[in-house]
Amino acid sequence: MKIVTNEKLIERNAKIGKYTGFISFAIFAAGIFISYKYPEQMGYSLLALMSGFILSQISMYFVNRWGRVPRPDEALNAALKGLDDRYALYHYSSPVSHLLVGPAGLLILLPYFQKGVITYNENKKRWKRKGGNPYMSFFAQDSIGRPSNDIKFETQSLNKALSEIPDFEVPPIRAVLVFINEKAKVDAENAPSPTVHSVQLKKFIRKEAKGNNALSMVDVKTICDSLETA
Repeated sequence: MKIVTNEKLIERNAKIGKYTGFISFAIFAAGIFISYKYPEQMGYSLLALMSGFILSQISMYFVNRWGRVPRPDEALNAALKGLDDRYALYHYSSPVSHLLVGPAGLLILLPYFQKGVITYNENKKRWKRKGGNPYMSFFAQDSIGRPSNDIKFETQSLNKALSEIPDFEVPPIRAVLVFINEKAKVDAENAPSPTVHSVQLKKFIRKEAKGNNALSMVDVKTICDSLETA
C-alpha cells in the first residue's frame, strides 16, 4: 500500500497544539494570581481566565488530531498494514484528511479516538457513545460530535476536486467511521455510513473490494494521478 502523508502540516499543527497549551496555562495562572493578589482587578482576572480557557480548547483541538500517540494517521496505517500496492492512502494530502483509494472504492476515513460502546440512534439520526466522563466530553473535546456533518463536508470537498478531472465521472464517494481506541466497542450496524473498529477495518476493505462499489484500476490510477499532481 502506498502512503502519502503531509508531514510538514502534521509537524506544524503539533507545534501549534503544544505551544498554545503552554501559553494557555500561563495566562490561566496569571488570571488566578491577579484574583488573589489584586482582587479589585477582577475584570482583568476574568479576562485572563476566559482567554486561557479559549486557548486551552484550541490547544486540545490540535493535540487531539496531531499530537496524540498514536496519531490518527498512524493508527490508520497500522490498521491497513498488509493491503497490496493497488491501494493508496492519503493523509492531509488530498481534499480530505484521510482518503483511501483502491479496488474497494473511494473511501473517506474518519478516525475517532473515543472509547466506550458506540451505537447509532435511528430516531435521533446520531451516533452515540455509552460510557466516559461527561465533563471530559466538554473540556477535553472527548465527544463524538456530529459525524454526519463531517461526512457531508468532506464528501462535498472531495467531489468538487475530482469533478475537475477532464472526461472523468466521479465514482461513488463513501465515508467510513473508524474508532481507533482499543477500549472502544462498535455496535452500529444500523448506521447510514459504515462504522467499524480499527481492528476490523482491513477485513471491511477487502470485503468491499468484492462488492458493488469496487473501483477499476483505471479509475484508481486516474484519481491518484490527479491527487498527486494537484
